[in-house]
Amino acid sequence: MTREEFIGLVREEQVSLRRFLLALCGGDSDMADDLAQEALIRAYVASDSFRGLSKFSTWLYRIAYNCFIDKCRRKAPEKVNLDAPAVGNIPSSASSDASFRYQQLYMALEKLPEKERACIALFYFEDLPVKEITRILHMASGTVRYTLTMARRHLKDYITL
Repeated sequence: MTREEFIGLVREEQVSLRRFLLALCGGDSDMADDLAQEALIRAYVASDSFRGLSKFSTWLYRIAYNCFIDKCRRKAPEKVNLDAPAVGNIPSSASSDASFRYQQLYMALEKLPEKERACIALFYFEDLPVKEITRILHMASGTVRYTLTMARRHLKDYITL
């Protein structure tokens, strides 16, 4: 694959890739941007290994998902300052109802196990069919459907309407 071909394919997928990573990262745009950059670098370095057996987006999402998993494995536990007020958790009066709902959704997504979060992000945010998700996450189709069902139940429990 030439450099120009790679750039063209990336341009087609970069918005949906970032949206997928944003969902995996629970709305943390800095982390999503870092992972997107890392995934694109890994994809470019490995672009000669892309054989076209699946869609480019499937291959790229798998690389991005692996970057996310790697980040979670090496992520150190965050230190919490108990003296500081938790202002980020309190919606300001200026925030709109819609942005509050998105914040609530991302907070709920963050509570899901990694596989459930990935399935939800791919199925609902990227509108991918189960067959495509099986290729990205290396799961059987029945497992993907079960994981989606469990994720929906968990989200229902986490989100207060």
